[in-house]
Amino acid sequence: MSQTLTQPAAADPANPEAIRPFTFDVSEEDLSDLRRRVNGTRWPDRETDPSQGVRLATIQALAKYWATDYDWRAFEKRFAALPHFITQIDGVDIHFIQIRSKHEDALPLIVTHGWPGSTIEQLKIIGLLTDPTTHGATEADAFHLVIPSLPGHGFSGKPTETGWDPIRIARAWVVLMKRLGYERFVAQGGDWGNAVTEQMAILKPDGLLGIHTNMPATVPPDVSKALATGGPKPEGLSADEDRAYEILKHFFATGVGYANEMAHRPQTLYGIEDSPVGLAAWMLDHDVASYELIARAFAGDPGGLSRDDVLDNVTHYWLTRSGISSARLYWESHLAFFDIKGVDIPVGVTVFPDELYPAPRSWAERAYPKLIHFNTVDRGGHFAAWEQPELLAEEVRETFRPLR
Repeated sequence: MSQTLTQPAAADPANPEAIRPFTFDVSEEDLSDLRRRVNGTRWPDRETDPSQGVRLATIQALAKYWATDYDWRAFEKRFAALPHFITQIDGVDIHFIQIRSKHEDALPLIVTHGWPGSTIEQLKIIGLLTDPTTHGATEADAFHLVIPSLPGHGFSGKPTETGWDPIRIARAWVVLMKRLGYERFVAQGGDWGNAVTEQMAILKPDGLLGIHTNMPATVPPDVSKALATGGPKPEGLSADEDRAYEILKHFFATGVGYANEMAHRPQTLYGIEDSPVGLAAWMLDHDVASYELIARAFAGDPGGLSRDDVLDNVTHYWLTRSGISSARLYWESHLAFFDIKGVDIPVGVTVFPDELYPAPRSWAERAYPKLIHFNTVDRGGHFAAWEQPELLAEEVRETFRPLR
């Protein structure tokens, strides 16, 4: 493949902290190569049970659309029009999108994506949060947005040494916000974005007022122990707690194969670096609810995500060659994803019904002693900003209003 990215010249070595404008350019040769590879896919036989993974009909429908009708250039034009920047932190180039609200008193907010997401997850909430008066809210609800790419993901640099876990990324995000001149700010995230955001809260940097999460880590120690060991279910669980326990038990038994592979042997996944269809299938199989939403889109019944939404993100991974480099974050992290971490700054929680597990209010109150907002909404799943941007934007506004 030819070079896909065009970056500004490196900053003066005497000033590695310079914030530089960032541009990218995808060659027509790379897009032709992508279509050739998609068309040349060697298909397996059809699954014998739907529970075996991404269904052949779904991935073949995706491949057909990808190779014929999908238009990366249309997305590229919209994406490139945003203000992209890059800066080096702790030896790694960090890419981020920064959108300042027209309202000067807007509250700075850093939003972090997860896997298999990217900055593309957050594009639909940009206008809602930076320009609230156009979207039914008030000037007092405005945010300045910073949307970074995790190291090893998208346009950020790929670490060449170990140690880039959510804790180190959290420290880098604090540096980024300070480097941008924000003395007071808030943070939001789900998936790895939650892990990083919670670690920022644990650091308690000057100026971090509070956080919001759409995938909270609230599992109490006794519940976590029972799930990990297969021991007896803790006694005295409420109906909501019991439901969360059973969903987590099922998820850990059947839904973490991809995470286990990336946590132990990410470098083995050469297929997702060499085959675009292999990459797409690996990304689609994150969780059952998200997969079913995507499968419906490719069957002609789109819901919160369209075919173009899905392929914008997968193509972004392909062109930035971040299949394996993004997988290494699972290897790097040693945090228990859903366990209580000890966050004691103000927190807002939104529970989306199709998230990996429905956090009960009682667990959230134990996990976050300064819980300032808790709400269970009626639709949406793991990719909240991407699937239900209006809902998430309103939840973010509600959470941070008391902190302004």
